[in-house]
Amino acid sequence: MKKTINVTENFNGIRIDTFLKENTDLTRSHLKKLCDEGCVYLCGKQVKANKCVKTGEVVEVEIPEIKPLNIEAENIPLKIVYQDEDIAVIDKPQGMTVHAGNGNTESTLVNALLYHLDNLSGINGVIRPGIVHRIDKNTSGLLVVAKNDKAHLFLAKQLEDKTCNRTYIALVEGVIKEEDGHIETFIGRSEKDRKKMAVVKQGKLAITDYKVLTRYENYTLCEFKLKTGRTHQIRVHAKYISHPIVGDKEYGYKTQKFKLEGQLLHAHKLEFIHPKTKELVSFTSELPKHFENVLKKLKEI
Repeated sequence: MKKTINVTENFNGIRIDTFLKENTDLTRSHLKKLCDEGCVYLCGKQVKANKCVKTGEVVEVEIPEIKPLNIEAENIPLKIVYQDEDIAVIDKPQGMTVHAGNGNTESTLVNALLYHLDNLSGINGVIRPGIVHRIDKNTSGLLVVAKNDKAHLFLAKQLEDKTCNRTYIALVEGVIKEEDGHIETFIGRSEKDRKKMAVVKQGKLAITDYKVLTRYENYTLCEFKLKTGRTHQIRVHAKYISHPIVGDKEYGYKTQKFKLEGQLLHAHKLEFIHPKTKELVSFTSELPKHFENVLKKLKEI
């Protein structure tokens, strides 16, 4: 299969492998392989992965037929907060990836779901069965999984309509003076680092509300409520207000005071209308031990 893509102004000057990563569903490693094998053309000429594109140029990529990944069920410990014949609510630990990607097909939440649950919706295919929404690998906490397509569509509509309430707790750097705040920006790929998200003019609307829970010396414990669901939204918005999340090496400080495996961001509360009963259901998850340990240290200071 050959795919043809025109280079628009917002992609001017970036590497062709990055351009294709943004405009196809292919992984960066797969794109590099296609470039090395002579399957990528810029204005009719074969090019390597580091070639930069310009506005108005035409990129062509020959994509061989991809064999579907075989996602195996794995007996991985999983905390199931609630389940019935339509949904399951999972308390995901920090460090677990939600679904396969970038060549990783093992030890994900999906691998565990395939083992522990009898049914999963098929709307997102074999790679992401049952997955209605995601949380980052190094973010802990609640997410809802759909066991059938009808439930999946019903839950997805709530996310689209912003009627699903998602509340997070995070420890951020510095002391926030205000008691609460409202952040409304546009989030998209960073112009400096395409692997990251950032507040950019050409991004998608992103809205986050927050309030202060506890102030410590040099740190603030906050509650964040998502009004939209952009990739890395809370992490990007925390950085935007100059209070990045503690432990976030991508959007926060490189030098960390605490020995953490990732950001102190926890999906604490999840509320939505049940797809069958049509009643509001609410679930909460306590802070994980590694998060509580940091708070305990701060109280002792």
